[in-house]
Amino acid sequence: MNNPIGKIKVTVLGDYLSNLVFVGIIKSALLLPYETRVRLMGKIVDRLISPLAGWPKRIRNNLHYTMPELAPAKVDELTHSVPDTVGRMVIEMYSGKDYFDRMYDAEISGEGLAPMLEAHASKRPLILVTGHFANYVSIGPTLKKLGITIGVLYRPMENRFFNKHYVDAITYFSDPQFPQTKQGIVQMVRHIRKGGVMGILTDVHAPDGARTMFMGKPAATSTVISELAIKNNALLVPIYGVRQPDGINFKVEVHKPIELSDALTMTQQINDDLESMVRRHPEQWFWVHKRWKID
Repeated sequence: MNNPIGKIKVTVLGDYLSNLVFVGIIKSALLLPYETRVRLMGKIVDRLISPLAGWPKRIRNNLHYTMPELAPAKVDELTHSVPDTVGRMVIEMYSGKDYFDRMYDAEISGEGLAPMLEAHASKRPLILVTGHFANYVSIGPTLKKLGITIGVLYRPMENRFFNKHYVDAITYFSDPQFPQTKQGIVQMVRHIRKGGVMGILTDVHAPDGARTMFMGKPAATSTVISELAIKNNALLVPIYGVRQPDGINFKVEVHKPIELSDALTMTQQINDDLESMVRRHPEQWFWVHKRWKID
């Protein structure tokens, strides 16, 4: 007979040990000068963690599925540049004040900037949509300089030990934080209804979501964000932190707001907007996602 309690103990021990390794790497990297640690973590994730996690195969599969026109050399390049971007993002997130101060003075521009500031000034609910692109927490400090504080909805990590310090890390860049649980979503809705600002990642597979298109392929996507915007007359604005060619600095782009219409149309427009960014900067999107559930 199987011993489920024993399995639980093994899982907890595994989570604890893997968290110790992760924390050890992060703490060691944080001892280095900022730019050195960012570049080093990019290399560590690309050369060590990515191969162990099987990321190169996932990246290739997703690229062949959605962008078959890419030259083999470009695909090879992306199997390294994508994990490098992830590594940089992680250490930036855990760098706290070092990263916050850099992003606080980052350049921000775009067609949606004026409408976003106007909505915030008038206390109109504001929903900022983005994706796993470059470094999504980069937006928080830049908007903070403009007097806008972002609340975020996050998915709790399966590893309970990792989840604790992950939440502590994102707390530095956003306030408040709502876990993607039934209670957390209720609290998020209340926050929006009071005229709050929410930053939400929209580019994840939603098993019960609507059939939409992303990167030219069907992708199940939740329409909840669009529904919330409609119900609360919220301004829905796509926004992105874009990593610059030096690999260290960012600019923030605020795109034209999504017009309130029907949830399916709006959700597709959100996908289309993110797709335009991914096609411009494919190395900055998290191609490791099982966005289309093709493998």
